[in-house]
Amino acid sequence: MMQITNTILMIRPVNFRMNEQTAVNNYFMEDLDEKNNQINQKAQGEFDAFVDTLKSSGVNVIVVNDTEEPDTPDSIFPNNWISFHENGTVGVYPMFAENRRNERREDILEILEEQGYLISNIMDYTAAEEEGIFLEGTGSVILDRVNGKAYCALSERADEELFIEFCEDFDCMPVIFTANQSVDGKRLPIYHTNVMMALGEDFAIICLDSIDDKKERKNVMDNLRNDKKEIIDITEQQMHNFAGNMLEVLGRNGQRLLVMSSAAFNSLDDSQVTAIEKRCKIVHSPLDTIEACGGGSARCMMAEVFLPKK
Repeated sequence: MMQITNTILMIRPVNFRMNEQTAVNNYFMEDLDEKNNQINQKAQGEFDAFVDTLKSSGVNVIVVNDTEEPDTPDSIFPNNWISFHENGTVGVYPMFAENRRNERREDILEILEEQGYLISNIMDYTAAEEEGIFLEGTGSVILDRVNGKAYCALSERADEELFIEFCEDFDCMPVIFTANQSVDGKRLPIYHTNVMMALGEDFAIICLDSIDDKKERKNVMDNLRNDKKEIIDITEQQMHNFAGNMLEVLGRNGQRLLVMSSAAFNSLDDSQVTAIEKRCKIVHSPLDTIEACGGGSARCMMAEVFLPKK
């Protein structure tokens, strides 16, 4: 079982903008005073530069273009609706925003199969949408594939019962907690686990201050330490610069890379950079428009492909 992969699926946007349907509970989003077509052009430029950065580091990036219809402003974040697993299983997930449900495309599975990947089973949780229940893929669920655990910060987009069902289906132990952020003087749930936590092979980057409940915080820390993962703690301010939204991948000749946005990298202090660089090379690219309008960053843009080859 592998924790990190060399192959990433990414969706190039055609109508990227601030999604009014996700803004209701994503407090990372900002309303830019620009026209949507300008925002989309900037996002495409950031996307292309990011893909080039990954490819130049030896990452195998499969880019699929979004379609003009239906309207999918958040298609750039495919990790929320699909996940790929070493046993050939694909997970398909229920989405909070109605217009994000249109991002799910069967032709993406066909594209992967054409490239020689084996899909033997599809676990489809999307019927839960009819009951107003959601679990947004590896945005909501942080997988420790090697140790058979899954971490989940509960929110409107991450239902506890459905998460436990997912863990039973994928044979992993649930680690459940609530993570909050300060919004206008209130503590409100963080919309996705993967903005406050990133899990590498032997380390975890996590905003411990966001887990207000001390027992829950201790439980998360105990699980990480028991699995021999060094904890690299980030502040809430760093989290708002997307320092929790990182992904470890494999580059050229099996080199370990930690991929993040330039904003996330620039928010890190010297000791955090040193702790990361002991293990892997840092790769970063500017994603300012995507972060401001989409409320997501580098990790959200990458769906890891663990599928076996035919």
